[in-house]
Amino acid sequence: MATSTELSLEILPSDPLLLILSFLDFKDLISCSHVSRRLQELSNHNPLWKRHCQKHWLLSESDKAQRTQSWKDLFREFYSDLGRYIEHYATLKRAWDDLKRYLDQECPRMIISLKDGVKDDELNAIEAQIGCKLPHDYRCSFRIHNGQKLVVPGLMGSMALSNHYRSEDLLDIETAAGGFQQRKGLRQCLPLTFCFHTGLSQYMALESVEGRHRYEIFYHCPDQMARDPSAIDMFITGSCFTEWFTSYVHSVVTGGYPIIRNQIFRYVHDKECVATTGDITVSVSTSFLPELSSVHPPHYFFTYRIRIEMSKDALPENACQLDSRYWKITNANGNVEEVQGPGVVGEFPVMQPGKVHEYASCTTFSTTSGHMEGHYTFHRLKNKEVMFNITIPRFHMVCPPFRKSVVRTGSASDVSHTSWNDEENSTDTDDYEDAEQGGLGFPAPSGHCPRRI
Repeated sequence: MATSTELSLEILPSDPLLLILSFLDFKDLISCSHVSRRLQELSNHNPLWKRHCQKHWLLSESDKAQRTQSWKDLFREFYSDLGRYIEHYATLKRAWDDLKRYLDQECPRMIISLKDGVKDDELNAIEAQIGCKLPHDYRCSFRIHNGQKLVVPGLMGSMALSNHYRSEDLLDIETAAGGFQQRKGLRQCLPLTFCFHTGLSQYMALESVEGRHRYEIFYHCPDQMARDPSAIDMFITGSCFTEWFTSYVHSVVTGGYPIIRNQIFRYVHDKECVATTGDITVSVSTSFLPELSSVHPPHYFFTYRIRIEMSKDALPENACQLDSRYWKITNANGNVEEVQGPGVVGEFPVMQPGKVHEYASCTTFSTTSGHMEGHYTFHRLKNKEVMFNITIPRFHMVCPPFRKSVVRTGSASDVSHTSWNDEENSTDTDDYEDAEQGGLGFPAPSGHCPRRI
């Protein structure tokens, strides 16, 4: 009978052992290095640490080429500085890199407004100043970039109508700390963004108080019918910083938000909101404006941007001019209002082969959602008696989730799709001027826009 041979790490070939080690995370890899001299030697294998450097710190071969350290030493260096953020760093660094790459091509002046990251000591000092701990993902992002300088346009998007303009800056940590709230209604809330023109901010709740969830992000909405100024409703925009920031970046870099006059406009386009009639295609994108909306009383303000395009292949004799519009507006209760009138935003655009006409307008609902559809009436330039309709596709507008003030309700309550029966259904405002002609006046949030029937 053959003598059995004891299996030993010392006699096993390196390749299968390295393959096994390649499946371990960095902590287990370090633990293995303390087991034996053989595993210590194998655990120092450069390709093993290259994978972790690429995974956790997004380091490339060119990054290493600029340094003299091994991959393991590089990992150790980054870990000693950023190790507490290892669960967040790659996600947020990739988002920042993608955003800067996109902005460099589309909005280069925004790149100049970004501030260099801060150190942990500075973030620790801010925590001591406000008396609250900052979430790790927020700290991690500000280690990469400390927000932006207070400039226009803002990194977090713009919106414009003829008498309303908003552009939100991503606040640096010092400015955010200066705006930290301890007043009743917004206790322990840190502003993330700020708009010079409207004073609008998005806040992050640092603690679960006054009906808020810890680290969720929201626009505050004062209860306009409450006597108590601490009655603050919330339009919720994110459950945590990472989700809030990365979802915004994704919408930007994938072209989900249009670039207009070197600014990011937060219009959302539904790919199904497109209709072609003959040579003309109409598409629609929409946006909710929290600063002009309220939960109590229910008044939800939406803006929409319409693109009318005539095919390049259309015959020249098909050139036409828009005469009028017709809207069918339906709220969440099923109440219908029909509106018709001459032109769009006071204009009567002429469409020729390859011509594009875009304009922005707005509407309000007393319910949390609604939809619009309709048609434009055109006439041929060569024969004004030839009239025809162009379909406007149905597009939906939905208020984001919100939470009512605990001052009014006595308890926190999430609302996302609730309707109210009010006298007013909606307001068509196609007599607004084009958003790109916008001024800087601001209607009161509870005020109704003019309408043209």
